[in-house]
Amino acid sequence: MTVKEKSQALSQQLLAKRYLASLKDNPEQYIGVELEFPIVNTMGNKTDVLVTKALFKHLQEVEEFIAIKQDEDGNPVQLQHKRNKDQIVFELSYNTIEFAFEKTKTIQEVESRFHHYLGIIQPFLRERQHQIEGSGIHPYWRINDNQPVKIDRYKMLIQFLQLSGQDPNNRFHHYPDYGTFICGNQVQLDVSRANYLEIINAMNKVEPAKAYLFANSIFDGENWNTKISRDIFWEDSMHGYYQENVGVNPKAFINEQEFLEYLAKTALFYVYREDEILYFEPVRVEDYLAKEKIVAYHLDGTRQQIKPQEEDIKNHRSYHFQDLTTRGTIEYRSVCTQPLNKTFAPIAFHVGLHHNIKELEEYLAQNIVFDFSKENPKQLRRQYSKKNLTESELEKIKQYSLDLLKISRRGLIDRGNNEEEYLEELMKDLGKC
Repeated sequence: MTVKEKSQALSQQLLAKRYLASLKDNPEQYIGVELEFPIVNTMGNKTDVLVTKALFKHLQEVEEFIAIKQDEDGNPVQLQHKRNKDQIVFELSYNTIEFAFEKTKTIQEVESRFHHYLGIIQPFLRERQHQIEGSGIHPYWRINDNQPVKIDRYKMLIQFLQLSGQDPNNRFHHYPDYGTFICGNQVQLDVSRANYLEIINAMNKVEPAKAYLFANSIFDGENWNTKISRDIFWEDSMHGYYQENVGVNPKAFINEQEFLEYLAKTALFYVYREDEILYFEPVRVEDYLAKEKIVAYHLDGTRQQIKPQEEDIKNHRSYHFQDLTTRGTIEYRSVCTQPLNKTFAPIAFHVGLHHNIKELEEYLAQNIVFDFSKENPKQLRRQYSKKNLTESELEKIKQYSLDLLKISRRGLIDRGNNEEEYLEELMKDLGKC
């Protein structure tokens, strides 16, 4: 075995340990929701970060939140609810807020808590000419202070993304701070060792419909022909240095070995050494342990040579739209933040399809809209997120989306929690088209 072959074999073993070891045979089904929103100045000015920082202090005073993380200046930047363990955090910048809900059994439980928090947050912000808005891009990204929250991990992330400016081939976009102004709607659902791969494969083919149904991030800084600029921001940044690291999987995985081989082509880009975070140009996991030394950067810009170690794999995370996590879940990460009154529609869409996976697989195998033996889900997502679709494209994507909504709805009805009500408006709108 060559050094490279040993490194590839070991990397797959370590990735299997990291991602597959936590999969249970028959897990209880929970729902984990993460919602990101821009905090917007209603007078059309930049977000006042003094207001947003004051909001986090206010939440501690009026609700059972405790600060579990503070920035360098002592401002709370991560709050946790004492009873239900929900978290409210600044997402990369002080202009965006994230609600990370503790896992629940039903969507209504999450919605109820979300509206409770919103009932505290919106009046506080509106008194100060600000509010949370349901948009996938902060409308005032251009004038905002897009500095990262003052904690090492966020500072590292922005500095890492800024390495794109050194690329001699000019492959990347010119917005390395994009993470400070794009916002997403994410859900995590439990999977087992027996079904995780079929679920990843099936849900990957749902991406064209999600592109059509949930696009909400047109970017006014460029003339990109897409309603989902977040895809370009991710894929044409340092996170997309290797295309296997981010986005839609180009094809279905035949077996677990093929999945691990693909995962081994994703990247590592930071490590900890003696509690200090260092970052470097992306290195494929399969190549990482074969390297003698890597040139890494400290946050002050100085360089240091580091020796790769097996435990560095614990810092690995990929950015796939159907992402297997270390918690035995798949995180669905391709949906833009939705208008506030539609926040839970994509959550319900995922939950219903996930529950009704057998019918979904049968439909995907025999549907007459897309031939996945010839058509690539990654390209289809890009095609159906365009600003203007032809009549023929519209007809196809509406049919496909409506078919999937019906499958999801049947899954939700089978769950027996009345969660199908979250899809009603979407289906009505699509039926009218």
